[in-house]
Amino acid sequence: MNTEHDWITTPVTADILRGFLDVETTPHGLLPHRLPVRARRQIPDNQLAVAEAQPSGVRLVFRTRATTIELDTLPTKRVYRGFPAPADGVYDLLVDGRLAAQATVAGGNVRTITDMVTQSSELSEGPAGTARFTDLPAGDKEVEIWLPHTEITELIALRTDAPVEPAPDSGRRVWLHHGSSISHGSNATHPTAIWPALAAARGGVELVNMGFGGGALLDPFTARAMRDTVADLISVKVGINIVNSDVMRLRAFAPAVHGFLDTIREGHPTTPLLVVSPILCPVQEDTPGPLAPDFDGGTLRFKATGDPAERAAGRLTLNVIRDELARIVERRAADDSNLLYLDGRDLYGETDYAEFPLPDEVHPDPAAHRRIAENFGRLAFGDGGPFATKPG
Repeated sequence: MNTEHDWITTPVTADILRGFLDVETTPHGLLPHRLPVRARRQIPDNQLAVAEAQPSGVRLVFRTRATTIELDTLPTKRVYRGFPAPADGVYDLLVDGRLAAQATVAGGNVRTITDMVTQSSELSEGPAGTARFTDLPAGDKEVEIWLPHTEITELIALRTDAPVEPAPDSGRRVWLHHGSSISHGSNATHPTAIWPALAAARGGVELVNMGFGGGALLDPFTARAMRDTVADLISVKVGINIVNSDVMRLRAFAPAVHGFLDTIREGHPTTPLLVVSPILCPVQEDTPGPLAPDFDGGTLRFKATGDPAERAAGRLTLNVIRDELARIVERRAADDSNLLYLDGRDLYGETDYAEFPLPDEVHPDPAAHRRIAENFGRLAFGDGGPFATKPG
């Protein structure tokens, strides 16, 4: 901590957080969660437990005249045994909606994944650190600090050189989005560069991101969490995790989709609800999962290991999923005019793949995140889109 200022310490409480569903008090501070405690008690695997605690889309939002801000946190970083450690997660600071500064926090806990298939891991504890932002614009302003989207982040203390107060309600519509690691932000370089954050900025909405790496599996507890969350707009992007984990056959998939949508509709009977199928992913278009890591060439890539001939027996591929989602939405839309379908290849298709190939054959790079956001902004938030602002 720097001592050159007369610091004001403001408790980090839920009233200055957005984009979360729950908070947990830990021995170190406050831990935001993207699933409520009831859902967390039903999580069956460590991968989703980690993913929901990584604060993708979660941010502190407050008003202040401060020109210097410090945020003490205890990050938990994830590394894979045998691979170089990733760069420290980035904290994005926005002033009145514009990116003004970035910081990182060194140290922290390290969770080492020892087996990529089972996601078994070992935790090494480390020290807390400080994200420091200086030379911010003078005068009253709204400040947002977006937390690293792939680091579990315990919030310990917020210090400023001027008083802080919670920002008033923006009046913007709340967009609740659920998806896979692509929505979580895999390969994006900083938290406001994940495609849902970019699309939310284009649409002028408040994002609640329930994109969970490896965790978009039509889990009933996720549907209940969405049902119980205040939202003006809802999107559900499903399919790729179901194929790459090979957890269902076609007979189970269709009822699971219906059940997921039924549950959401219990809490949001008329809210615009957009079902989005998977973006293009050539290795899984017509080949069932499960996915397996492929280290040929010295870099991590993924390959599908199923037999395409087994599609006739109900094995799922991305093309099978898209056809089924389109059929389900078409049938349900006869009684639900606010339910719509978007083919994920309209967000990222063959032309986009040729321009921005998937580095590991599954996850988009930063440029592709921007392309997906641009297309979603145009198709969902643009004129005539399901999330377009209605006149009056």
